[in-house]
Amino acid sequence: MTHTVTREQEILAKKLIADPDAFASAIIERRWTDLASALEFAQTDVSPELAATDPALYRKTRDSITLFYLRGGGSLSLENIRKLASTQATAQ
Repeated sequence: MTHTVTREQEILAKKLIADPDAFASAIIERRWTDLASALEFAQTDVSPELAATDPALYRKTRDSITLFYLRGGGSLSLENIRKLASTQATAQ
């Protein structure tokens, strides 16, 4: 499965997934687009090619995604977060 987020969104998504406090701040600040990118990144998972090119980064990213799900990240609905993001975008 390929990522449909930009490189900038991917970097932010990795940060949000790896740092529970940053993720919580994004929720509090209602940064729905950033949260949607993080959820999409987590759902699409890490590219298997990364395991061959940079095994340490692959392992670190996989571990971050696993911990994200163990902390309850899987209970969030990407569809609902996207709706909030689109509602927020049209209101601005």
